[in-house]
Amino acid sequence: MKLPVNPEPVATVFVVDDDQDMREALDNLLRSVGHAVSLFGSTSEFLQKAPANAPGCLVLDVRLPGVSGLEFQNQLARANASIPIIFMTGHGDIPMSVRAMKAGAIDFLTKPFRDQDMLDAVALALEHDRARRAEAEASADVRERFTLLSRREREVMTLVTRGLMNKQVAGELGLSEITVKLYRGQAMRKMGARSLADLVRMAEQLALHGAKP
Repeated sequence: MKLPVNPEPVATVFVVDDDQDMREALDNLLRSVGHAVSLFGSTSEFLQKAPANAPGCLVLDVRLPGVSGLEFQNQLARANASIPIIFMTGHGDIPMSVRAMKAGAIDFLTKPFRDQDMLDAVALALEHDRARRAEAEASADVRERFTLLSRREREVMTLVTRGLMNKQVAGELGLSEITVKLYRGQAMRKMGARSLADLVRMAEQLALHGAKP
């Protein structure tokens, strides 16, 4: 009997704006091209009701009751919440947009904006989110593989990926060169590295460079 497969969560465009007419207009626009949409009147409502770490992006008004959009962007950054943000405002200025973009916003749209500008910004934001999640998943896989290495395999991997030759690694660890080659081969096999370059990239993901073996 086949077990049911849990479907991947649907990427959602979360819209936060205290203007109901604007929320509904964006809801109609985004759904017209097939996006899943969730609407909120404030940042506090978003925090209460939106699922944590959900795939998608955030369309955020700058001027909101309570916490402003820019302040909320800072709060999310401090909480390591990496959801891509598209800002919209009826009172935008250059310093405000520069601040938002420097803090990682995908786009900064001034109302009234063209529908296509919003659709293009949302498409870009969702692609950023997909790429970020794929990278995080790959990094998690590398970390999991690294836990399967023995202590010696980790030591050899750390030194080899710093650029040391097998002979130098052997001298560093008090092993024979043949033993180092053996540990190096085992580490590459367990890590799924097809080449030394692959192993170096994995070491960079693990932040091994600069660490003591």
